[in-house]
Amino acid sequence: MAATHLRAAGLGALADLGFRGLDNDILDPVIVTGYTASRTHKLTPGEKEANRVLVIGRAPVEHGFAHLKNWRILTKLRTDPAGATRLLRALLVLTNLEVNR
Repeated sequence: MAATHLRAAGLGALADLGFRGLDNDILDPVIVTGYTASRTHKLTPGEKEANRVLVIGRAPVEHGFAHLKNWRILTKLRTDPAGATRLLRALLVLTNLEVNR
């Protein structure tokens, strides 16, 4: 369902391994997840590099949400989803400005 909505909106998402299997279109994925290793399947250097790139892309978003959780903004939010989206975007911009200062 999430992949269908993202594809219809023309968007994509970087996700952790918990979202594996949600996007069945192998040739045109909209939810990009990393690779996992097992005892019998070791990661190739290309798969390791792909995981590194994925982590680098997700890190700023994860840090932004960590700041929002520390400020307890999300628990006090009582507004419509459109207002919440604008508020969260503004807070993430301010957070990034503060972190980069």
